[in-house]
Amino acid sequence: MDIRELLRHLRQGESNRAIGRALGMNRKTVGRYRRWAGRQGLLKGELPSLERLERLLKETFLCGCAPQNVSSVQGFCEYVLGLRREGVEIAAIHQRLKERGYRGSYSSVYRFVRSLEPREPEAVVRVETKPGEEAQVDFGYAGKMIDPVSDRVRKSWLFVMTLSWSRHQYVEFVFDQKVETWLKLHRHSFEFFGGVPQRIVPDNLKAAILKACWHEPEAQQAYRECAQHYDFLIAPCRPRTPQHKGKVEKGGVHYVKRNFLAGRELCHLDQANRDVLHWIHETAGMRIHGTTKERPLERFEREKASLKPLPNIPYDIAVWKQLKVGRDCYVHFDNAYYSVPFRLVGQKVQVRGGCELVQIYSLDHRLITTHNRARKPGERLTHTDHLPPFKIEGVILTRENCRRKAASIGPWTKKMVDRLLDHRPEDRLRVAGRLLRLAQRYGPKRLEAAIKRALAYGETSYLSVKKILETGLDAEPIRARRSASGVCAFVRSNKELTGHLTGGLSWR
Repeated sequence: MDIRELLRHLRQGESNRAIGRALGMNRKTVGRYRRWAGRQGLLKGELPSLERLERLLKETFLCGCAPQNVSSVQGFCEYVLGLRREGVEIAAIHQRLKERGYRGSYSSVYRFVRSLEPREPEAVVRVETKPGEEAQVDFGYAGKMIDPVSDRVRKSWLFVMTLSWSRHQYVEFVFDQKVETWLKLHRHSFEFFGGVPQRIVPDNLKAAILKACWHEPEAQQAYRECAQHYDFLIAPCRPRTPQHKGKVEKGGVHYVKRNFLAGRELCHLDQANRDVLHWIHETAGMRIHGTTKERPLERFEREKASLKPLPNIPYDIAVWKQLKVGRDCYVHFDNAYYSVPFRLVGQKVQVRGGCELVQIYSLDHRLITTHNRARKPGERLTHTDHLPPFKIEGVILTRENCRRKAASIGPWTKKMVDRLLDHRPEDRLRVAGRLLRLAQRYGPKRLEAAIKRALAYGETSYLSVKKILETGLDAEPIRARRSASGVCAFVRSNKELTGHLTGGLSWR
């Protein structure tokens, strides 16, 4: 224990519990040290030298005032040492001790083993980079803020990108850590700095890294595209080693929390983003940094020329997902549906969703099809050639399509289709569709003639028109005569009507 560190906390008036958490001590032990320091007059005034403090501590505190706690595991010391030499873990040791009648907790066994095996402090090496060489990025929880769209209170996150040489940083608050948000924040950061560093050091969050590995990490596909567009390298830190990005961990996320967010009242997220930009320039950028001993903004002015220039076209924020083609020949991406050729039903494809286009690729990166981006949830975008041929007619069959196609064939076809579609109460839409499909087999001209003949005889059924086409009657002239009443009558000769029954004899 560092007695000077303990006295520093005591002199600042911190509680026993807070000091215990900070120094890893029991709060009652802290209380005994507080009483001892008060008796020795060490809570005020100038502190004596470290040698004097240690001698005073040994003479007046450790000789009898210090707690003399004996571990409950002390009686099993030799047995525990033997198990540790065999490589037995602490949890297993606790279980073995319980079998021998021990009633203490796992924590007591853990503390006892750690006292027998003190850990040597690990030496670290500070890594400094050249101007423009590196930036570190990280997310951190920022508390709750008001959503300006829904006016609801939601959890928010802060994103920080810190330039490793100058310590100048960009901060933005968001409501999620999705891939598209992650990419958008990089774009905003580069535009804020006016350039791009050579290397970005992220954490191993899913928006950036698919496979966390020290030797061969696998970056998320959309993040790789972003890196290629801006020409930076992705260098994730080793899993579970946040100290590898300490510049953004301590001087970024923690600093923003302690300085900008501390004591801040609940506000709208867009207001917080406006305020934090002002804070970056007026407070964070103008402080004397503890390591560099310079102002970050002043160092940034010298670093700016070392950053890579921004590309002429900003990155089109795109999200990649691997999806399975459904039985209906669609993939469901970002709350909308996009058609895929029916031969790929049941197979997996890669979907790239940009701001304007949605592109679908095979797993070996061959482009399959492209759609415009859906503009509303639940929208279904379809290329009809993606559907099975025998299913297409049913999908595109609508009243508007039927009327439009009938009008293109001729006035008689339009008249008959209008009658079918206006029929009530039965729905004749499918009948109208079958009627129009006769044009594919017999041609539009023959269909128009057949319908004209059927209507002339008062027929409006699909079967009548089909029979006329099958027997070729559409090519025969339509004969009519006017009756005495002035009504047109269409007649055949008696031989046509009954000749096969009367042997060709006339009848009255």
